[in-house]
Amino acid sequence: MHSVESIAADIVRREGGFVNDPDDPGGATNHGVTIHTMRRLGMDLNGDGIVDTVDVRGLTPDKAAEIYVRHYFREPRIDLLPAPLHASVFDMQVNAGNNAIRILQRLLAAFGIAVKDDGAIGPLTARAAARAMALAPDHLVDAYGIARRNYYYRIGDMRPASRKYARRRDGGKGGWIIRAEEFIVERFRFTRAEHEARVASWG
Repeated sequence: MHSVESIAADIVRREGGFVNDPDDPGGATNHGVTIHTMRRLGMDLNGDGIVDTVDVRGLTPDKAAEIYVRHYFREPRIDLLPAPLHASVFDMQVNAGNNAIRILQRLLAAFGIAVKDDGAIGPLTARAAARAMALAPDHLVDAYGIARRNYYYRIGDMRPASRKYARRRDGGKGGWIIRAEEFIVERFRFTRAEHEARVASWG
């Protein structure tokens, strides 16, 4: 099983470097850490009294990984979940905030395990996840990855400006879909034809 630090390093790799995409509600981002997060944490790296894009550009991969471990793994209490879920839920927490937990809670409900859909991991959600893992040890991680993929497609359904993250210009899978499928075994990943059929309504 991978350590949380190695998972964080993988997330930094996945996120890439500095980006300031006007279509991204997160704003200026480096190694996946947004300017909003840096402002919330008071990360004035150059000491000029403001947190701006200069500070975002100055964020190192190691510091980004530290932020992820502290604020996106330990604070949300992802460590309370069964270990096989850690990598995917942690990665999604970085990418989508507490929606990562809501996706899991809705999935648990689909498994017939009642749990409040509140985006927070407490004893009830932790026990429900452990029960689901015991019931479906070979399927829960894939099911969560598939639910992530569905979440990204639904964003594309509702927000045309975000479709470029789910579908490349040539029609293939975009970064969001590739990212979700990293946590799904091969037989459950969409073929190109299945992906194109899913996004056909986007025009």
